[in-house]
Amino acid sequence: MSGQGAAAEQVDVEVDARGMNCPLPILKAKKALSGMQSGQLLRVLATDAGSMRDFQAFARQTGNELVAQVQGDGGVISHMLRRR
Repeated sequence: MSGQGAAAEQVDVEVDARGMNCPLPILKAKKALSGMQSGQLLRVLATDAGSMRDFQAFARQTGNELVAQVQGDGGVISHMLRRR
């Protein structure tokens, strides 16, 4: 799970969960994924430090692929998920 390669892929849906704490980033991702087609790419922007492990667990539990997690400027973490 790195940021390389994922940045070149086309993001189909983006969710801004910055400033939200657990479990809101996961809930917003779950809602977004439910409206997406298989293979589409979701980017979730979050600032909750715990979201790194939360999205890893979420991907394992749901079968969606966690393509990348990138810590960016200002503490913003970009989580990239591919819809199963």
